[in-house]
Amino acid sequence: MICCLYEYALPLACYRTGSIYFATARAICCCYEAICCHLLPLLLLSFPMGNGDPRGERRRGAKSAPLKNPRGDPRPRDSRGRGWGRVDTLHYLCRIYSSVYRMQKSSESIPHSNEVGKYADVNWDELGFSLTPTDYMYMAQSKEGLNFAQGTLTPFRNIELSPCSTVLQYGQGLFEGLKAYRTADDRILLFRPEENALRMKKGADRMCMQAPSVEQFVDAVKQTVLANKRWIPPPGKGALYLRPMLMGSSSHLGVQAATEYIFLVFASPVGSYHKGEATLNLLVENKFHRAIPSGTGDIKAVVNYSPTVKPLAQAKAKGFSDVLFLDSVTGKYIEEVSACNIFMLKGNVISTPATNGNILSGITRKSIIELAKNSGYKAEERAIPVDDVFDADEVFCTGTGVVVTPVSSITYQDKRYEYKTGKDTVSQQLRAALTGIQTGSIEDKKGWTVEIRS
Repeated sequence: MICCLYEYALPLACYRTGSIYFATARAICCCYEAICCHLLPLLLLSFPMGNGDPRGERRRGAKSAPLKNPRGDPRPRDSRGRGWGRVDTLHYLCRIYSSVYRMQKSSESIPHSNEVGKYADVNWDELGFSLTPTDYMYMAQSKEGLNFAQGTLTPFRNIELSPCSTVLQYGQGLFEGLKAYRTADDRILLFRPEENALRMKKGADRMCMQAPSVEQFVDAVKQTVLANKRWIPPPGKGALYLRPMLMGSSSHLGVQAATEYIFLVFASPVGSYHKGEATLNLLVENKFHRAIPSGTGDIKAVVNYSPTVKPLAQAKAKGFSDVLFLDSVTGKYIEEVSACNIFMLKGNVISTPATNGNILSGITRKSIIELAKNSGYKAEERAIPVDDVFDADEVFCTGTGVVVTPVSSITYQDKRYEYKTGKDTVSQQLRAALTGIQTGSIEDKKGWTVEIRS
């Protein structure tokens, strides 16, 4: 009874009331657990009490032959036929309590990370787009084709996978990316998380994978954000990037779908994707291709990104920001940059390559198309010949990482084409409209944001 009071009632009451003594309460629980589950059993085991003897001591000269368990006697017996005594029972119960104590619970019992301060010890002005490990991650599992079990929050750590897991052997994996923003009035907002959940379900169907429900996906993201709240940058300094992942975890030597899956969400505070670059200078790649027809180019499969690593590295070695890929059939139409969508503006028309099965239907892309139409521009999705881009007034890229970033130049076959950039450009107007909604500085009339309340 006391155990339950200290472990559950006291911390939960403090947590629910927002008490500043929550951390102290948990410290008391940890000390109590250490005494009950480790020190007390060791002390009791030092007493000369016999196992199974109701008087607590063994009769002198008694033989140690196995005793038969009398019919109707429910007490467990050890390998020598002896019944359990008080020490065994107490030690066993303490071990059970210790195991239960260590089980990871839902976000309701995971302490908010801002118990130790509103912000983590991070130089927010130096944030780039790289991993900064945070406190907790979310993990759930699915086995034998069943729905995912309820997930748990665990400390951020490495995970175990079989060398023969399908994600390692055959690339049976998907990921998503979205951000949580801290507003000027200290609210926490997600941007269209249900769209990421639906896209993961679409990708899972293509890859023959079990996917979490939209509700579980969004809830997992919310739990991860709350558990890592102190890692959300101050307003205007960046965002907390969420990386939901889905992977085949069962072992198969032949090519086939996994029977077990892991759904995982981790977080990292991030700044600009192209740190130090206000604009991008792109190189058109006509040797390597990102996707092929009827492949996986329109989903966020892990296998889509490794083919871009070599051409991207070669382009950066030449001083370019990123690579613009052409279609793999004719080599005449633009498709995507390595990790973002591309738009061009000519007059009053904003164009972007149509999602023909090769191109990822970006959530930022979808939002910009709608915002452009609302601003009076004609927005179209079509096949765009590479020559059309060279005649554009503006070119810009969109994505969760890059948000909306203008392109200052594109180089193709050693010829460089330059575009308008600056404060008065259409791309910057669209960026301001988008980020205003994301960060809560502009009223969200579209219902795109989801507020996370603790």
